Amino acid sequence: MIDTIAVVGATGAVGRIIVESLLARQFPARRIKLLASPRTAGKPFVVAGATMDVEVLRPESFEGVQIAIGSTPDEVAAEFVPWAVERGTVVVDESGYFRMRPDVPLVIPEVNPGDIDRHKGLIASPNCSTTQMVMVMKPLHDAARVKRVIVSTYQAVSGAGLAATSELRDATAAWLEGRGEVKSVFSHPIAANLIPQIGSPRPGGSTSEELKMVHETRKILGDESIGVCATCIRVPVANCHSESILIETERKLSAAEARRLLENAPGIVVIDDLDSKLYPLPRDCSGRDEVFVGRIREDDSSPCGIALWCVSDNLRKGAATNAVQIAEHLAARMARGGVPVRP
Repeated sequence: MIDTIAVVGATGAVGRIIVESLLARQFPARRIKLLASPRTAGKPFVVAGATMDVEVLRPESFEGVQIAIGSTPDEVAAEFVPWAVERGTVVVDESGYFRMRPDVPLVIPEVNPGDIDRHKGLIASPNCSTTQMVMVMKPLHDAARVKRVIVSTYQAVSGAGLAATSELRDATAAWLEGRGEVKSVFSHPIAANLIPQIGSPRPGGSTSEELKMVHETRKILGDESIGVCATCIRVPVANCHSESILIETERKLSAAEARRLLENAPGIVVIDDLDSKLYPLPRDCSGRDEVFVGRIREDDSSPCGIALWCVSDNLRKGAATNAVQIAEHLAARMARGGVPVRP
């Protein structure tokens, strides 16, 4: 058991789930320290029926902290992570700021847990859309080597924060009643609509969100040769990202073999019975930690293609749960006497 784990950004949507998860999973720490900005620190914070203190994030906040999980914007992560690492804290960071640095492991525990051991005080957790896709790719890659993946994401508004969830609710009511919709988070009306842009434009016509999926996938799987074509779409769904994925492998996999591989993969639940209209749905998967897969079938247009449908709670496995799982691996290593690697 470690002495203290800190949660940075504890009062945010993902931060709250991190705290709930630490408590529910009985994380092996004597103390959970909650840190946030001066705007929210000091206010009553009730989680799992208990009121917990929230302290203001400062450099000295990390004295005596063995592990910290950060759920903050990039600019906040850029500031606080060096404070923590300098004081001997190992940080699991949810932001995108450090993900593609060569010396920072980018980890999904079910996929590449060994990369945790090469950290230098910092481990990054991937983008939510990347996480669920790579979870599905991993068993197929191990069995038949993935050459290319084509993915269209259907991303819930919860991925854009609490204000986005409120905007969906208010905009839907306004649309149904024929009233004017107010836009503050999204560039277009979100009610009864699809927005085929998440992130900022990049040269060549992709968005920053799409390129995250390209580069993060290759880094996590350790294979720069994998082709990734991603189209990321914001949809009027409250929670859970969905993905339509076509995976092309070096060796042909039958649908039955792919299904067996996925059924036996950690963290994946297969729901796949088209005749009975059974497949993963966002409303059914919300609040769950697993990645759900269905509609598994061979692609007749590709000699070695497997098509499938994938749904996962973007706030949980896509963010909070993945970070907590990394922290659990770290705590177990520390309990065995492992010394955190330093620069």
